[in-house]
Order: sequence, then C-alpha cells, then structure tokens
Amino acid sequence: MTSTRCGLLLLLLVLAWPARSEVWVVDIEGAIGPASADHMRRSLDKAVDAGAIALVLRIDTPGGLDTAMRDMIKAILGSTVPVIAYVAPSGARAASAGTYLLYASHIAAMAPGTNLGAATPVQIGGTPALPGMPGSEERPDESPDGDGQSAPAKGSAMERKIVNDAVAYIRSLAQLRGRNADWAEQAVREGVSLAAADALEAGVIDLVANNMAELLAQLDGRQVTVGETAVTLRTADAPVFHQPLDRRSEFLSVITNPNIAYILLMVGIYGLVIEFYNPGIGLPGIVGAISLLIALYALQMLPISYAGMGLILLGIALMAAEALAPSFGVLGLGGVAAFVTGSVMLMDTTLPAFQLALPMIVAVTVFSAGLLVFALGMILRSRKRAVVAGVEHLLGATVPVIRVEGGDAWIWLDGESWHARSDTPLAPNDRVTVTAIDGLTAIVRKQAVAAAEE
Repeated sequence: MTSTRCGLLLLLLVLAWPARSEVWVVDIEGAIGPASADHMRRSLDKAVDAGAIALVLRIDTPGGLDTAMRDMIKAILGSTVPVIAYVAPSGARAASAGTYLLYASHIAAMAPGTNLGAATPVQIGGTPALPGMPGSEERPDESPDGDGQSAPAKGSAMERKIVNDAVAYIRSLAQLRGRNADWAEQAVREGVSLAAADALEAGVIDLVANNMAELLAQLDGRQVTVGETAVTLRTADAPVFHQPLDRRSEFLSVITNPNIAYILLMVGIYGLVIEFYNPGIGLPGIVGAISLLIALYALQMLPISYAGMGLILLGIALMAAEALAPSFGVLGLGGVAAFVTGSVMLMDTTLPAFQLALPMIVAVTVFSAGLLVFALGMILRSRKRAVVAGVEHLLGATVPVIRVEGGDAWIWLDGESWHARSDTPLAPNDRVTVTAIDGLTAIVRKQAVAAAEE
C-alpha cells in the first residue's frame, strides 16, 4: 500500500514538473517568397504554443519579395517569443530582405565570414520612366552632399517613392531595436554591405558567434523587450529543436516556383481546350481543371503582370482560332508572338529567383507552335481525304450484282445489299457503277457494255 502511494506521488510530481523549454531553430534559405514566409509564420506560432525560450532564424538569403518579407516582419514584431536572427553558417549572407529581418529581430547575430546589406529595393509593379518622360526629371535631394550642395536624386518619381518608403521602414525598425539607423539608410539608398565584424563594430548587430552552441551561450542572461515585457533569456545548455519544412510548406515551395506555376498554367489551359474539342474524354478536363486551380493559387501569391497573363491567353486563343479556321498562318503567328511576349512579361519583378527561365519559355512556345502545326496538318489532310460519310461517298463505286428476282436487281454496296435500278437488263455477277442514289435505290450503269465496245 505504501509503495502504491509513493508511485502515485511520484507520478503527480512528474506531471506537475514543468517541461523543459527549448530553443527553436527555423532555416530561412534561398530567395524569400510565399513559401518561406508561410513556413516562418507557422513555425513561430508553433513555438509560442510549445512555450519555447526563443526562436532562432538561421538566415542565408539573397533577398526576395517585399510582400513576403513584410509578412515575416509583422509576425516577428507581434511575437510573444524572442526572435533571434542569425546569419549562418560561414559564407552565408543576409542581403536585401534578409537585412530587414535582422533589423526587425529582437537580437541580431552573425557568424564569421558572413555579410549583410545591399538592401536597395527592386522595383515591382512598373518600369522606370525614360528620360524626358513625366516624373523622370532630376530633383534635388533633401540631404546635402559633402560640399554642402544639394545632390541630384536620380530615377523616376516612382523609384524615389519606393526607396523613400524602404528607408522609412528600415529606420523605424532600427529605432525600435536600438540599432544603427544611419547605416541602414545607406544600405537602402547606396546598396552598401558589411562583414560580420564590421557590422558588430558599427552597431548593426548585437553579437558574433561561430556556431549555434556559442550563440546560445552568449545569449544566456541577455534581456530583451518582447512587446512591453522585459524577458531574460536562459539559453545556456537549453535543448535545441530544429523545425523542418512540413508537407504544406514543401508543397507551397514547389508550386510557387514561377516555372512550376507556369507549367501548371499551361497544362490547365491545354487540358481544358482538349476537353472542349473532344467532349466526354474526361481525363484532360479533370487534369486541366486541377492544374489550373493550383496554378491560379500559386500565381496569386507571386508578383505577376496581368498584362502578361492577358497576352498569354490571347496567344493561346489566336493559335486555337488558327487551328479551327485556318488563315494562312496570320492568326497562328500572331498567337505565337503574343504568347512569347506574355510569357516574358508574366513575372512583374526583376528578381532572378522569380523570373521564368528562358529555356522554359522557348520549350513551351515550341510545343504550342508544334501543336498548332499538327492541328493544321490534320485539317489539310482531312480536306484531301475522300468523303466517308453520307451517300456522296457511294457515287462512282463499281460493285457486283448479287441477285436478280422478278426483274429487280440487288447489288452489294458499302457492305450492304442495295436495290438497284438500271436502264439495261442486269444479270447476276454483272459489274455496275453507281451513278446516283434515289432514296434506298441505287441508280447504276452496266459496265459490261463499255467492256464490249472496247
């Protein structure tokens, strides 16, 4: 009885003992886009639910989409768990959008041999104004240059708006975290970068650590402000949990690849076109509908140009019209031109990671043009082929007389027994030529006469 009570008491102590908190690690690798933003936000929510000590963003990125970056920063600023941005391993970088993430995090750290900066925003949503166009004039900048004279601000009005917005955004993050705001502005306006040691000396980051264990050791005892609460980190010897990509994030990373989304779009459109041309097949329509819906879901997360999308659809429509009503190639060539132009314009950004690969555009265009040529060839061959439907294809056929009963003759025509009528008497096995069809009676001419005359 005593042992049972001891066991129950031990069980209650185990259940009441608080679980050991962990430090969560989430990798942000490659270009920042919808998939990485979704993975980071959902991982942060899970870390909060799990009662994590802190969440470490291990960053190695060349930059990415502005919308995805801002979604990630909103999650960091609203987090109830301290977020540590750590540029690692050696050789990694936090360029462009990665620099903003470092400035937004509660603590910014870097490994030796890494760098950050080059945060000038890439213009999205338009093309630079040409010289002489409205908005392209040079205007004096608000800040004087080294000689005390106002320096000209290059670029269009739209470019200046984008840069000024980015400067205000990163300065606000720097002021919030107590980091070097002047260098942050330089990183945006001039695209400058810093190595890890220089960033620490300039007050851009908080510490330099060789590895994760050293990072946690340096973080131990540091106090950070999370929301309005001061939190003291206890990370020494804390267990580390690495949050991998889940199925949803992996799927999202695949379909938001611009080339994959482009292929799904084409498969969807052509699948539906084939189904409309041949109703009842089923498979092309089902595959096309699913592919098209997935493509549209992916494209709404990407910076697409609706003008480019319109040109792609116009190109496909013109090529389909050429196949249905041949116009000696005018519609087809126009469709190919519109298709190629739309494909090049589809992604409304100059970020290399979110551009369609030129070989992909060429391959899809060649396939579309080949499909057009194949369809035209089938139409031309069908026009030259003999008619195989209706009574017209029976005219001119030479067939035998199979029987004669009471003055009525019967011939074997097109696999069937037909009643025949002729101006001359007919006998079994005579060869006759069909000259006309009168209802269910074939009008024939006897061939034996012509043979006798020869």
